[in-house]
Amino acid sequence: MGTRVQLTPLSGVYSEGPLCYLLDVDGFRFLLDCGWDDCFKIETLQPLAGVAPSIDAVLLSHPDTLHLGALPYAVKKLGLAAPVYCTLPVNKMGMMYMYDHFQSRKAVSNFDLFNMDDIDSVFLNCVSMTYSQHLPLTGKGEGITITPYAAGHLLGGTVWKITKDTEDIIYAVDFNHRKERHLNGTVLESFVRPAVLITDAYNALNNQPVRRQRDQEFVDAILKAVRAGGNVLLPVDTAGRVLELILHLEQIWSSQGYDYPIVFLTYTSSSTIEFAKSLLEWMSDAIAKSFEHNRENVFQLKCFQLCSSRKKFATLDPTKPKVVFASMASLEAGFARELFVEWASEPNNLVLFTERSQVGTLAHMVQTEPVPKFVKVTMSKKVPLTGEELKAYEEEQSRLSKEARQNVMKSEEENKASQVAGHSGVSSDLTMTEAGTAPTQSEVKTPVGRSLLQHRNVFTDGFTSSQNSVFPMFPFYENTNEWDEYGEVINPEDYVKKDEDMMDVSLTNINGGDSKADVEEEEMLLIDKPSKVISDEVNVQIRCSLQYMDFEGRSDGRSVKTILAHVVPLKLVLVHGSAEATEHLRQHSLKHVSHVFTPKLGQTVDVTSDLSAYKARLTERLMSNVLFRKLGDYELAWVDGEVGSKEDDILPLLPHSGTPPPHKAVFVGDLKLADFKQLLASKGVQAEFTAGALRCDGNFSVRKVGGDAVQKSQQIVFEGPLSEDYYKMRDYLYSQFYML
Repeated sequence: MGTRVQLTPLSGVYSEGPLCYLLDVDGFRFLLDCGWDDCFKIETLQPLAGVAPSIDAVLLSHPDTLHLGALPYAVKKLGLAAPVYCTLPVNKMGMMYMYDHFQSRKAVSNFDLFNMDDIDSVFLNCVSMTYSQHLPLTGKGEGITITPYAAGHLLGGTVWKITKDTEDIIYAVDFNHRKERHLNGTVLESFVRPAVLITDAYNALNNQPVRRQRDQEFVDAILKAVRAGGNVLLPVDTAGRVLELILHLEQIWSSQGYDYPIVFLTYTSSSTIEFAKSLLEWMSDAIAKSFEHNRENVFQLKCFQLCSSRKKFATLDPTKPKVVFASMASLEAGFARELFVEWASEPNNLVLFTERSQVGTLAHMVQTEPVPKFVKVTMSKKVPLTGEELKAYEEEQSRLSKEARQNVMKSEEENKASQVAGHSGVSSDLTMTEAGTAPTQSEVKTPVGRSLLQHRNVFTDGFTSSQNSVFPMFPFYENTNEWDEYGEVINPEDYVKKDEDMMDVSLTNINGGDSKADVEEEEMLLIDKPSKVISDEVNVQIRCSLQYMDFEGRSDGRSVKTILAHVVPLKLVLVHGSAEATEHLRQHSLKHVSHVFTPKLGQTVDVTSDLSAYKARLTERLMSNVLFRKLGDYELAWVDGEVGSKEDDILPLLPHSGTPPPHKAVFVGDLKLADFKQLLASKGVQAEFTAGALRCDGNFSVRKVGGDAVQKSQQIVFEGPLSEDYYKMRDYLYSQFYML
């Protein structure tokens, strides 16, 4: 029987919302991405909440919130305990995304859906993988292998291949076939005829302009604004497509010598760039070669100023026009929202969007035609409690502290009573402190029952325990020296960290080498200070210029259709795209693929292969007569045999009872016409590409045919006049294959 495969969308179908899908492969449950939008509405996670505890593994494709934003909350509140698999950049940059989101909200609200510790616990326990690394699963997932490949959209972005027996399931969303400044293109086109392909219809209706034209228009728009004395705000993501934009402007500013300040303003700007410097091997070939040959790190930025707080941003010259990359792209929170409110009313300013906005966000509101003249924006901030409010808060804290002490005293009395009962022959579940008294509940870690009572008869050299003690007691002498071994006076106060000096380790990592003054505001976020949130509704007049340019880094509709026609999966599942885009791509795909599925939210589709797979065991008698040929890291052989009777769901393959029939030669390998052209050139044969075929010396042609919905298998067609040159050219062609 074939591998049973079922897919259930939990989010991200018939919409451009967050991506999250349940994939069941023979009972093993994968969660493909775990996204959340920038609004962080809990009700949108209801479908995930119902299945989270039953998930066996999580596969993350990209580091942005649309692909992994719900992960900390799902682990903390929804019971998601499965291992999480991703590439190293997705791990590191995903952490930056979530840090930035948390701090952006914590600065202006009592955000409590997750905290820094929740983010750390998720990403520090992720299983990081490299591209093309085959990881066989164990336990319940025995027989399943997962492999990540480059998606080309974001740094570390992944196309996942899930293999079970002879069938491949490809999960490829938000891919980009184009090579960019910091990323190579996707390898999706290298897959041919997988059993199932799960991909998106996000860009099915969009076509992109020529890259050179778009890049020039981008720079021209920015320069026009700053030369007119205006500021330019680019609402960007935290650690994704912003890297491509940073490289673009860094190159322009360096080559042209512009002195307009360009700023990267996020809570994690320093760490984002530091991680980018250390992840060059995940980037484009040009970047890797530049570092290998010249030790040049393209993210050693010379023109950008990195700011992680408004305080540091305020130190920049206010009279100079600035270009500011600020998060969040949705304008739902963060520095971009604040600057938009401040700069929108100035006609000379420009707000330049580089990605489509999420529905229901402020960015979507101002990008929708016609652009509104006014928008109401709720601005919030935290202020310290003062006067009567502070007094009431302190009284409440004092009351709670008193109740806590009373509970501790009550627990101690109960523990002492239990201890007496234990000495009277009743089993006690309490441990003893060093002084021999019962600990409080907060000190009790693990019940030990009678095991400690058995230590009464333990004999220790020079000391015999008392019959009244639970376990051996040893004298303790405190070192009361007032000076250390070097004669310096010891002042205990020098070694005590005050509460205001404590800072989460993860925040230190975020700000890299920033000084204490630079992270003062961020420290306040992680310390429970008496404060309150004040909200004010601001009526923002939009007089600035608003512009959108597509720098999303996804394949456009024309390219997506071409790639699907090349891959030609047996079954295609379309997700993540508007209803119009999904239906458009479904109709087009039916020309090449017989089975196309477009499931709705919560609908389970069965995409089990129609093929039947059987396991065969090669017997020792058969293997003793097999001759193997080396093929790279593998060995291949032609086998003639007979199938025996079924044993434990395995078919034994026995030697052929008679003389095996002759077989046609089998050619193993994948001919690449470009490589074959280079071989011919080394042999002195001129060749050039014409109309999709490789023409050699004008008389011979080599071309590939098939590999589509009509002709499933791909064939190599070699044509030319019969002559000595024909056989010579054929030998060259055969040399590109292994023949059995």
